[in-house]
Amino acid sequence: MQCLKKLQLINHLRVLCVSLRPLRQICSSAIVNAEVVEIRRERRDEIGVLQVKQPIWKPSAERMSNANMTRFIAFVNEQEGKRFTTYEELYRWSIENIPAFWTAVWDFCEVKASRRFETVVDDLDKMPGARWFTGAGLNFAENLLRYRDERTALISAGEVQTTRRMSYHELYAAVARLAHALRDVGIRRGDRVVGFMPNIIETVVAMLATTSIGAVWSSCSPDFGTRGVLDRFRQIEPKVMFTVDGYYFRGKQFDCLERATSILSELPSVERMIVIPYCGSKPDVPKATLYDAFIDQADDVELEFEQVPSEHPVYIMYSSGTTGLPKCIVHSGGGTLLKHLTELRLHVDVKRDDVIFYFTTCGWMMWNWLVSSLAIGTTVVLYDGSPFHPAPDSLWKLAEDEEISIFGVSARYLAAVEKEGVRPKQTHDLGKLRTILSSGSPLSVKSFEYVYRDVKDDVQLASISGGTDLIGCFATANPLGQVYAGELQCRGLGMKVAAFDHDGRSVIGQKGELVCTAPFPSMPIGFWNDPDEKKYRAAYFEKFPNVWAHGDYVEITDTGGVIIYGRSDATLNPGGVRIGTADIYAQVETLDEVVDSLAVGQNWDDDVRIILFVKLAQGVQLSEELKEKIRKTTRENATPRHVPAKIIAVNDIPYTISMKKVELAVRQIIHGEPVLNTEALTNPESLELFRDLAELGE
Repeated sequence: MQCLKKLQLINHLRVLCVSLRPLRQICSSAIVNAEVVEIRRERRDEIGVLQVKQPIWKPSAERMSNANMTRFIAFVNEQEGKRFTTYEELYRWSIENIPAFWTAVWDFCEVKASRRFETVVDDLDKMPGARWFTGAGLNFAENLLRYRDERTALISAGEVQTTRRMSYHELYAAVARLAHALRDVGIRRGDRVVGFMPNIIETVVAMLATTSIGAVWSSCSPDFGTRGVLDRFRQIEPKVMFTVDGYYFRGKQFDCLERATSILSELPSVERMIVIPYCGSKPDVPKATLYDAFIDQADDVELEFEQVPSEHPVYIMYSSGTTGLPKCIVHSGGGTLLKHLTELRLHVDVKRDDVIFYFTTCGWMMWNWLVSSLAIGTTVVLYDGSPFHPAPDSLWKLAEDEEISIFGVSARYLAAVEKEGVRPKQTHDLGKLRTILSSGSPLSVKSFEYVYRDVKDDVQLASISGGTDLIGCFATANPLGQVYAGELQCRGLGMKVAAFDHDGRSVIGQKGELVCTAPFPSMPIGFWNDPDEKKYRAAYFEKFPNVWAHGDYVEITDTGGVIIYGRSDATLNPGGVRIGTADIYAQVETLDEVVDSLAVGQNWDDDVRIILFVKLAQGVQLSEELKEKIRKTTRENATPRHVPAKIIAVNDIPYTISMKKVELAVRQIIHGEPVLNTEALTNPESLELFRDLAELGE
């Protein structure tokens, strides 16, 4: 019978291969591997060319047996009377039995709470508006400070700064002193406390002290401009603001006090500004108090954790704001905690002995995500400065020096270090490194190949994706799963994620809109000052009724992986065919001559044509020969529809603070439309490069 089935499969493959063009020799390889063949729609060919799908990495049996995910499967089997053996079985159960799944997470991760929840979720058919863990009493900071021993909790490193270390015992004491001081100046449950801070130990302490009181934390990194900070903080009316005197980037020191003073003058709600002399100055600012003078120096101060409902706010995050005033996204303590524990402990497989690092600023949700690793008792590495200073391999040296086991960066970073010729496998001892995480934008096949060729061959490379909106991921890592180049490994547990076509039908192996069709705990409580939920509903629920539409253009593969093609609002439609910008970048940025690129659609002759902007390597000119090379590379490795109609050289490509290309803002500029908020960009001046370009009229 097995032989007959194999023969039938071989015959089916032969028929399919004959009927499709071009053959590209794939028929023979598919037939030879008929026992294990996996077939999917190839990304670069819309007509459905078949290819054998081979993993670029597989976890060892030992790694799988030691994974937290394996322990969790055994826990669920025991609690629920199941016999699951695979992630796929667990995932299916988690989205079909949502209350039981989140109960299992709560118990497995041993959430600290003064009162257990009475109801996991009140209404699974209500989105938005479902209420989670009703009846529970807990404190977010208490869960992150459950360990109080001498193990290292935080390592703070930077470009020129001396590396500092803080144990869990010292962290608890520091938070207790600061929380005591905040209570003394009147900070109470529900008040807002903000940070205009770099990624240093004091930022973590300030967040934990704030949330231990039941107050709400919000932060912007010090590279934000004055207007960008005010557009965010002014909406939420904070009472206390933390700042530094300055910060370092690319070997230079930047002053923060002048901007902090300007911010303070336009934030009448702020009653006190606390200044950390990070760069060693002694500031003289009205309403300002030095950090050391502010905190209570007594070592025996007890930390009182305010017990609040699960849905009490813990963080206020912000949308990028490139199309208007940033939206203030309010996240709950219980929902954030459960989501982060699921992702860190189960998906990323964080253990107490790990050292975890993510290159992030305090204006990006990956900072909040990273800091939640404290709940597992691991060592968290914070970094302030440029990832390329004093050398392109600086972060890999950090990974070697601190024996980092879980290393997180952006997709842009991995592409950049490859172009810089960084080969960590040859130059650094990365023996402790077992997982590399990538986020911010789609990770190209080329970057997958770079990591396994030039960084480390036995490492789990997990591209993850979600957003500020959910303070977590929709698609993420799977320690039990194989890694396929160009794909995110899996949809997250408890996240009922699908790809919808134009008619709202779920599709597999086809491009569609990333949606979530059931509530999840880390959905925002709402937006600040949005009592009728008008802004909240407009942001996610207008496209499909009662379904969260995230704004990403994706494909769910037949093996449960996810391919991201870019933002759906930046999707190109030449000739009415939807094309993801990531497909173009994946080809163009393989060329040594191209450092970076950005593609947008321009309305032209009752259609849309693709305009490709390229940032070229130093000394390279955009000749006709190079343009043809770009077109040829795109045509041969993507499709003729991906070939840009115009190729224009620019000196820079705009990015948001969270390392996403700003395609929509560029599209607005070339169509003569206003960009309402440029403060959300790391390099807002770059937008001027796209204004009034003569080539766009040709």
